[in-house]
Amino acid sequence: MNSLVIGLTGGIGSGKSEVARAFAARGIEVADADIAAHALSERGAPGFAGVVSEFGPQAVDAGGELDRAWLRRRIFTDADARARLEAILHPLIRAYLERAMAAWTGAYGLLSVPLLLERGELLPHVARILVVDCPEEEQVRRVSERNGMPPAEVRAVMATQLARAARLARADDVIDNSGTIADIAPQVARLDAMYRELAAHRKTSARTTA
Repeated sequence: MNSLVIGLTGGIGSGKSEVARAFAARGIEVADADIAAHALSERGAPGFAGVVSEFGPQAVDAGGELDRAWLRRRIFTDADARARLEAILHPLIRAYLERAMAAWTGAYGLLSVPLLLERGELLPHVARILVVDCPEEEQVRRVSERNGMPPAEVRAVMATQLARAARLARADDVIDNSGTIADIAPQVARLDAMYRELAAHRKTSARTTA
């Protein structure tokens, strides 16, 4: 892997996807754990078979796909169920992301992982940690509006993630997403310039020490 890896993370509803899209619009390659998880758990994919084998037919909806709402409710009220699901999907997701990063051709790329800090398995690849941040009340409001999840269910998801203060304490860089989507672009532009400079310096240093 020759590209500098920037680890993008943040709590549910913080706006990671919007930030990733803003970087992608500037030509930056993105490896996204949420996209990987969805692709690997579609009908016919290896994760689908593993989940159905573990959780039974109730994990499948009327259309023959995984019943993601049922799974979400199950795993965020049952720590054992969550561990079983993660044991099935996380190795597949990690391999998917590592393949994606190995194929990058740009100076740097974005590794978007909601549980980057909580799990830690992909941190050895990461040069800098970029946290997308907003107030917790705003996280709850956004997810409830977007997905129709009851606030209590959103908070149950948040309880499985690193606390906001702890996440910010581990950040190298922060995007403040407490405002509007329009506020993201100038912050991404500033970071993009910085990351390109860091990547160029890294390559220069590598040539000097070779």
